[in-house]
Amino acid sequence: MSKGMMTVRRLADHFKLEILAGEESLDRKVSKPGGHRPGLEFVGYFDYFPMERVQVLGIKEITYLHKLTELERNLHIGNIVKYHPPCFIVTSGQDGLKYLMRYCEEEGIPLLRTGQSTSEFIALMDAYLVKELAEQITIHGVCVNVSGIGILLRGASGAGKSETAHSLIRRGHRLVADDAIVLKKLSPRTLLGTHNGKTKEFLALRSIGLINVVRLYGRKAFQDETRIALDIELTKWRDNDLNNDLEIEERYTDYMGVKIPHMQIQLQPGRDVASLVEAAANNWYLQQQGYSAVEEFMSRLQED
Repeated sequence: MSKGMMTVRRLADHFKLEILAGEESLDRKVSKPGGHRPGLEFVGYFDYFPMERVQVLGIKEITYLHKLTELERNLHIGNIVKYHPPCFIVTSGQDGLKYLMRYCEEEGIPLLRTGQSTSEFIALMDAYLVKELAEQITIHGVCVNVSGIGILLRGASGAGKSETAHSLIRRGHRLVADDAIVLKKLSPRTLLGTHNGKTKEFLALRSIGLINVVRLYGRKAFQDETRIALDIELTKWRDNDLNNDLEIEERYTDYMGVKIPHMQIQLQPGRDVASLVEAAANNWYLQQQGYSAVEEFMSRLQED
């Protein structure tokens, strides 16, 4: 398990930020998600200063700094820059920042600017950093999105994971990742599935080779990421292990502490596995809405 890496340069490139100062320090690391507005720090309160976070300067902060005397700026700004946060980002396209540029150049701290409002930029940046800095692992399998539901298809080599994914794509569903699936833990209950960049849009089919699903089936055949809802394992058919219970016992797979509902689909020549995956996805969705086919069936039996 590892954590995602982020530099100020990547952040600047992603949001197309203007570089005002500290260009030689753009490779500084951003290690924590969430932007911080240093209001209390400007008046000397540093007890809970999150110095590892990106410092965002909105209209309130910049207006306050503009009103200070040079001596007061030396004190208040100097107290913050000595903690060497990853960078400062000025929002709303504000100008008149020569004094701030000087402090950042002296301390080697990037000073960036965006035309977006403070609330809009912080919301977008926080969402981006949460994903990029999340704990992550890479597993073997195929990740697909079936009717808006993220599914992991796992199983032994040659079990038919990629072929099943191809059948699902032909039915209008989407590929997320083949072979190497990157799983990111966004919260104790949220797992995101994505590709590693190198395998993006590619699907490997035995006897056919590598195909690009976007070139073959259009943009609708692929999406970059999906929230994982189901973990489906394709297994060998076992004659003595058929299970026709009305309700299958709930099982889960643990990924970095996030429990994902797990089920097995046994393979047999002629069995329409793609349809079974669709059924599993649709049934999971109905269960989230509070519907249980078993409960309705038992209710009907009791009516007789």
